[in-house]
Amino acid sequence: MSGVIVTNPPKADAKDVESLSGYGVATVHEALGRSGLLGPDLRPIQQGVRICGSAVTVLSWPGDNLMIHAAVEQCGEGDLLVVTTTSPSTDGMFGELFATALQRRGVRGLVTNAGVRDTEELREMGFPVWARAVSSQGTVKATGGSVNVPVAIGGQTVRPGDVILADDDGVMCVPRERSARAVEASAARTAKEEASRAAFAKGELGLDRYGLRDTLARLGVEYRTYEEYAREEAGS
Repeated sequence: MSGVIVTNPPKADAKDVESLSGYGVATVHEALGRSGLLGPDLRPIQQGVRICGSAVTVLSWPGDNLMIHAAVEQCGEGDLLVVTTTSPSTDGMFGELFATALQRRGVRGLVTNAGVRDTEELREMGFPVWARAVSSQGTVKATGGSVNVPVAIGGQTVRPGDVILADDDGVMCVPRERSARAVEASAARTAKEEASRAAFAKGELGLDRYGLRDTLARLGVEYRTYEEYAREEAGS
């Protein structure tokens, strides 16, 4: 496998990245029409942490972390490393030594659909990680790959410079050219949710607030008292 290391790819506006860091994954995902999630398999090794940054992408051979070493050089302040492999792998490709080097360069965290190890040390360091697997299985440094090329995770394409947002609910990607729109839509969604939260706290029902009684009627869902239901069931 040969490859390429792309330098200085375009990135989303830094102000948009910082603004998106104030919203949860679920909010941004819904605000963008329920798009961008990288699937349910990526889980955090920590809890209560949210990060947002510009993607530096890595395409590696399974069981080989050579290209992660190459990617460190391409990482800078505010970036977030996104690692995938050419075929499924759960080997522990990343640990606290990589995290030490990345923290020094201002990298905010790691997302990988392969495996990681040294999870206790990573939590102690405060280096957030979302991974498909936790495994002590070691790797080699023997096969070429690519850095800062489009990669696919969970049916989504992640390009270098796209915005990656991750929290306890999962990981999503916002295309870099949609970052400003994502900020605007997420703010509107948050305002809407705040209004609904206040209404629910006062006792209003979602059936009424969202006009769902008409939906139930249109779908033929009917109300019955228990006695009516029991008689109907007995007569069936």
